[in-house]
Amino acid sequence: MRLAAIDIGSNAARLLISEVGQDVHGEPQFNKLNLIRVPLRLGFDVFEKGEISKEKRGMVLQTMKAYGHLINAYGVTHTIACATSAMRDARNSADLIRKIKMETGLDIEIISGDLEASIIYENHVAEQMDKDHSYLYIDVGGGSTELTFFAEDKLVFKHSFNIGTIRLLKEMVDDEHWNAMKEMIKSGTKGYKKIIAIGTGGNINKVFSLSKKKDGKPLSLDLLKDYYKEIASFSLEDRINTYKLRADRADVIVPALQIYINVMRWADADEIYVPKIGLADGLIQHLYSELQAGRK
Repeated sequence: MRLAAIDIGSNAARLLISEVGQDVHGEPQFNKLNLIRVPLRLGFDVFEKGEISKEKRGMVLQTMKAYGHLINAYGVTHTIACATSAMRDARNSADLIRKIKMETGLDIEIISGDLEASIIYENHVAEQMDKDHSYLYIDVGGGSTELTFFAEDKLVFKHSFNIGTIRLLKEMVDDEHWNAMKEMIKSGTKGYKKIIAIGTGGNINKVFSLSKKKDGKPLSLDLLKDYYKEIASFSLEDRINTYKLRADRADVIVPALQIYINVMRWADADEIYVPKIGLADGLIQHLYSELQAGRK
């Protein structure tokens, strides 16, 4: 079975195509066939002006048409497509979604921040780790950060905050936003076992690659602080050249590190694992679960 997931975020739109098989125990195995990312950067329009510009609407439509062709070329049987923070905030998103449906056949659903956090958690990374710790998922996007706290074999809380990399670049995050996040983390994690962070998102994936750590090894909070100071000291052009970053990564990686560092400090987490999964991976698993439930 081949499944596809489309994630239209505030910084980029992603298409993930996966083949689902079974291992020797009959458990599903998800094999990534292709992952395509287009830096639409919708948040730069929406968070400042409240709507998606004509130019960006055209870019979204062309991207969805291309994704539709790829989905057909790969012989995908089922597709799920979601949009997050920027489309949630854009007053003209409904019109754009109708146009996409009419011209491509793709149904885009705008999901809430809490549902976004739940879907990311469906990757179930924490369940494969030891029971001597609690785990805090941190997913940092352009428009929002989703936190999901897992302890004592249960989901303790999930919450979405309008603190994202593009909002920070646009100076749209104030002390009130930070204080609300800090209070939620401190009160929600109090009394549980030592916390280990699990980081998702393109920026933490890039930092992990820069670190040259082996897969499965964590990054320390001190290392993230060092990267933050070092990368922030460079101009945008120098970041691109020094770290071989795309332009659409070079500007958002610094505010992303700021968010991860703050969350880890407030949760008293010294390490962060980077499994290199994200919303699109969770969407694939969510779609598969729904299909299996329908068959039963």
